[in-house]
Amino acid sequence: MKGHLPFVKEILKLNPSLAEELNAQQSSPLHIAAARGHVEIAVSLYEAAPDMCLSRDCQGRNPLHLAAIKGRDDVLKELVARAPLAAREKADGGLTVLHLCVKHGHLEALKVLVEKLEELINARNDDGDTILHMAVEGKKIEIMEYLFGSTNININAKNSEGQTAKTLYKQIHPESPNSRITKAWHGLTGSSTGHRDSQSVKWLTKKRDAIMVVAVLIATMAFQAGVTPPGGVWQDDLTEHANGTLLDKPHKAGEAVMAHHHPKAFKSFMRSNTVAFVSSLSTILLLISGLPFRRPLFLWTLMMIMWLTITSIAVTYGIAIVVVTPSKDKKSLSHVIEISIAVWCGVMGILLIGNTIRLIDKWLKNRGVVVWRPRRFRNLVEVSHENGGEVTV
Repeated sequence: MKGHLPFVKEILKLNPSLAEELNAQQSSPLHIAAARGHVEIAVSLYEAAPDMCLSRDCQGRNPLHLAAIKGRDDVLKELVARAPLAAREKADGGLTVLHLCVKHGHLEALKVLVEKLEELINARNDDGDTILHMAVEGKKIEIMEYLFGSTNININAKNSEGQTAKTLYKQIHPESPNSRITKAWHGLTGSSTGHRDSQSVKWLTKKRDAIMVVAVLIATMAFQAGVTPPGGVWQDDLTEHANGTLLDKPHKAGEAVMAHHHPKAFKSFMRSNTVAFVSSLSTILLLISGLPFRRPLFLWTLMMIMWLTITSIAVTYGIAIVVVTPSKDKKSLSHVIEISIAVWCGVMGILLIGNTIRLIDKWLKNRGVVVWRPRRFRNLVEVSHENGGEVTV
């Protein structure tokens, strides 16, 4: 095939089935056009026989695989748009089109494919290697720089031998601080660290937004419960009987009915409701004040305030339920409330102790004091001391 487009179009017009003919190597005309980079001919052949994009030659490669091997980025751009399924097919050995581009060092073709097939960026071949493993093994420095600078490549992915790309790099390349590949790797690792930091910031931002929503909802609930307690408020002023004698418990319009019939419960209700309202407002104020919410101490403070808020609103609910429940049902209700309080206090206590210990441990580690280490690590240290060796982490 010499790339004569008019000649090819005329033949296909006379006999379209020729686009499906295979040679001795099981290659179709589309295979040959894709490998040689004849873009317009490849498009014409595809339109005549679209299924040939999925056809494989004797080495298990479809036309897109051949275009990737040869670095025909223009052909890849056209065929990926028309046959996305074929672009996601793996060649023998589990190689994707991205693997083939990296293996043969075609950076421009790789860029075209990554734009269209970003979900394959961390795909593995039959050996568990990602395209980063292959780039490291093949010393494809420019490809490595591109992968870390412009993609979401996972540098911690392990192959079937349990090796990350960095581990493989250390095995293959001698430690030469001044070499280009060493500098590139350290730069790439830094980029990846920045990406992880960015992910951490996104997670913290989402968590902060969620806390803000919860705090606003609780503040709204507490405000509503405060101005309209269970039982409502008196609608009139009543200070004396019809005969003119004074009432023992006079009331005025707007006062809570609950305060007259259940004075002790009302006081407890208002205390817990006020705590919930004030603590939720405090949370909102802290979140909008611009304080460094990434700091563990700040997050711990927010968590404590939110726990106090949630506990207070739960107590408010419990008191309200007891007040509005008829006397005949209060006995059975009291058992449910007692069990609920016990479970709630247990869970809150465990969470409080656990998070406090974790915060203290992290604070001590930042100052070089290790209070606890995993059992496996302790065993390694003991063996190291017995053998007079060192442990490298």
